[in-house]
Amino acid sequence: MATATTAPAQPATGSAADKDRSAFETAIWLIKVEMGNAGTYMTIDANARIAYTRQIDAMANELRTQALSGRITWAQAAQQAQDTRNVIMEVIRGRSTPFGRAMAQQIKAEGKTLNELIARKVQQLHGPGAQFDRLTGTQQNAVYAEIVKSAGKSNPRVTQTMRGLSRAGRGLIVLSLAMSVYNVANAQDKVAATGREVAVTGAGIGGGMAGGALAGLACGPGAPVCVAVGAFVGGALAAFGMDMLW
Repeated sequence: MATATTAPAQPATGSAADKDRSAFETAIWLIKVEMGNAGTYMTIDANARIAYTRQIDAMANELRTQALSGRITWAQAAQQAQDTRNVIMEVIRGRSTPFGRAMAQQIKAEGKTLNELIARKVQQLHGPGAQFDRLTGTQQNAVYAEIVKSAGKSNPRVTQTMRGLSRAGRGLIVLSLAMSVYNVANAQDKVAATGREVAVTGAGIGGGMAGGALAGLACGPGAPVCVAVGAFVGGALAAFGMDMLW
């Protein structure tokens, strides 16, 4: 009678160790994608803030020069300074990311009118109860000059913070790229791995922008937390989708 033989035990598929490793690799992969996403956001918004600071400073200096030379009056310089600053502010916000726009709108929903600035400067220069129409011509020009000067200044704390974010953003991008380079270096098919890293990272950044924009529309202006969540989710979903297609 033949004796039955027992087949050698095969390693179980889908073991707990395999699942843990897969979950770990997915987490690391998602961190890499979101670092690139966040780094891009931070760099774009910081550069937009720096551009805003430079443009309003140049604008104010030009108007001050024109007023001092008599080519325009101080009243005209003040009006142009305020109008131009508001235009520059809106243009720069249009160049910012959805998160950057939400932050800017939370800090300042919209620019001040000239009358609001006149009232504020009169109180600062001449004390409570002072009225602009009761000032002398020289005093009124001094108020207008202060408005022109203020139009060329940005909030120093915000500007300094954005400079720091710019450095941090570049650091995140470099780290994300380093992780991609490591993945390519350890892949058997380096050409395919390079294409995959570029496609997935690009999709993550694009998805983050789209997700942040949609969240901004849903939550309304001045809601940076909502936009940040939308950007994170949008970036992750887009990256996962591209990875599955690849």
